Amino acid sequence: MTPAVNAAKAAGIDFRLMEYDYDPSADAIGLHAASALGLDPTVVYKTLIVQLEPKGLACAVIPVAAKLDLKAIAAAAKAKKADLADPALAEKTTGYMVGGISPLGQKKALPTFVDSSADALPEMVVNGGRRGLQIVLAPAGLARATKATVCAITAG
Repeated sequence: MTPAVNAAKAAGIDFRLMEYDYDPSADAIGLHAASALGLDPTVVYKTLIVQLEPKGLACAVIPVAAKLDLKAIAAAAKAKKADLADPALAEKTTGYMVGGISPLGQKKALPTFVDSSADALPEMVVNGGRRGLQIVLAPAGLARATKATVCAITAG
């Protein structure tokens, strides 16, 4: 079990796991995961770690086909500016490898922002804490377990 799975259990939320063969050479890891699992990409969400200015990190959870709106996440986090975090810093802070970063069970719990598109879904899919492992759960369960703010953070 991964820390993400343990965190979901500890939060008492209903979930199930899905596994697929992770391809590190895939152009878009999240879209590859959706395809490998036979899922509509609109229900599969990627976890991005952002660097906030003046300082701090945050976790953004957005649909795999979407682009993060850096101005929107900065505003939501009450920061001057946001940019994608250095991958090594993201790994060190969360305890997960890039391609396996989950919003759940991070080594250092970061402020989490889930795109409001998840509100319309009965279930969403997020990374389970290792490459090739996904957790299927209700958006409200994820928001509760991560103390997330649900807001519009995607571009376009």
